[in-house]
Amino acid sequence: MPSAPIFGLPTHDADLARIEAALKESVRTSDPYLDEIASHLIVAGGKRLRPVLTVVAAQVAGNGDADLHERSVQGGIACELVQTGSLYHDDVMDEASTRRGVDTVNARWGNLQAILAGDFLLSRASEIAASLGTEVAGLLARTIGRLCEGQIEELRHTYNAARPEASYLSSISGKTASLYATAARIGGLVAHLERPLIDALTEYGEAFGMVFQIFDDLLDITATDEQLGKPAGHDMMQGVYTLPVLRTLQAGGVAAVELSHLLGKPLDAAEREKALGIVRSNGGVQAALTVAHDWCRRAEAACDLLPTSEATDALRVAPAALLATL
Repeated sequence: MPSAPIFGLPTHDADLARIEAALKESVRTSDPYLDEIASHLIVAGGKRLRPVLTVVAAQVAGNGDADLHERSVQGGIACELVQTGSLYHDDVMDEASTRRGVDTVNARWGNLQAILAGDFLLSRASEIAASLGTEVAGLLARTIGRLCEGQIEELRHTYNAARPEASYLSSISGKTASLYATAARIGGLVAHLERPLIDALTEYGEAFGMVFQIFDDLLDITATDEQLGKPAGHDMMQGVYTLPVLRTLQAGGVAAVELSHLLGKPLDAAEREKALGIVRSNGGVQAALTVAHDWCRRAEAACDLLPTSEATDALRVAPAALLATL
């Protein structure tokens, strides 16, 4: 089983190499200009968590054969292309200038090219999913819809300091956890597992995705600008109030009042630092971490429904291993 952990999900170097090669091949066209734009963020790197999850999920009942491995790699690539295409669109909406240490596509080539390249990646993802069968194709199409629903839920509460926690959880379930759930489910589908096992993998993927997004939101609060490669508190600056912020506001008291007076509008550098200090020192981080650990337990419970195997063991420890990196 895997030797090197990637954000809690372990994998062999050989698996990563196959995933990288297949990912780059999936966006190759006869047009060098489109090739460069479509592969821009792929070449820039990434953890490849979704394809890794698909490959590991396909192995929970045994390692399978080379054909299964290839199908699981392709299924994971479809999910990764959806993720990358959505990032192209996100960067246009956010007017972002950098991503993964390089210029964004919109910053380098313009918004129109970024939107069309994102659409191209989604089309390639759909084509790969269709090659794996109608169920996988339908599943991926529904997941793209859930990503949009989650993003819209976030947008409708931009700069809303009274954002309900239920809105936050619904949003991250759609925009993040749904794609992890799909990645894990595709692993079960291409391995032709029994339906209860496929459903358990889906539950696991959803829970892992919730852990991952809460982790990411905590990192935005707790890490330094240098560690993040962008200003800490970027979400607050964009008017996106995540779980540690919402839990700080819910706690009430002087800190909550001070924070609420800062929020509801764009923040300058001094206001950002003050808001970060309030959230970091008044229980919001720990409260959000507690919620993340609750989702860890849900992921572990889903693993209890899976066969005993090295792959299942790897899935079981992954969410807590992710949080341990905070």
